[in-house]
Amino acid sequence: MKTLWCITIFASLVFIIQSVMTFIGMDSDTGMDLDVDSNASDSGEPFQLYTFRNFINFFLGFGWTAITLRPYIDNTFLLILPSLVVGVLLVGAVMSLFKWLSGMKQSGNIEADSAVNCTGEVYLTIPAAQNGEGKVQIRVQGAVREYDAMTPGEQLGNGTPIRVIRTINSHTVLVERA
Repeated sequence: MKTLWCITIFASLVFIIQSVMTFIGMDSDTGMDLDVDSNASDSGEPFQLYTFRNFINFFLGFGWTAITLRPYIDNTFLLILPSLVVGVLLVGAVMSLFKWLSGMKQSGNIEADSAVNCTGEVYLTIPAAQNGEGKVQIRVQGAVREYDAMTPGEQLGNGTPIRVIRTINSHTVLVERA
């Protein structure tokens, strides 16, 4: 029981520290992971089963379950079975929670095609007849973005209002006077 208490208290302290670090944004790769990849996730990205965090979560669930059930179950083997189950379930629950939370990230990227028909103004002069690039600032999906720009018509000077006709590539748009 003394060994079980030591392991459980250590796991609890490390769990508290990990939780605080996660919530204040200091959670990062610290080199404490045993990198064993599994391609079982449905997102295509491998998740890591054997990590320091998962070991701590397992021992947290295992230890507290064993300590809690010890007064009711005298047989050590029968005590270990539910403790193992709870430890594994806790690891699965925490992994599922982190997988769900990681799916909530936003990339902040805006597809260039969504800029078509948006309006803005010339930031750096755009040469006439697609003979070079200038720059424009346009509002796309509520954010002001800067793109390289070309125009099929006349030269467009700084401050000229424009409308995006189409995208040429991910960072260049074709514009006309608005």
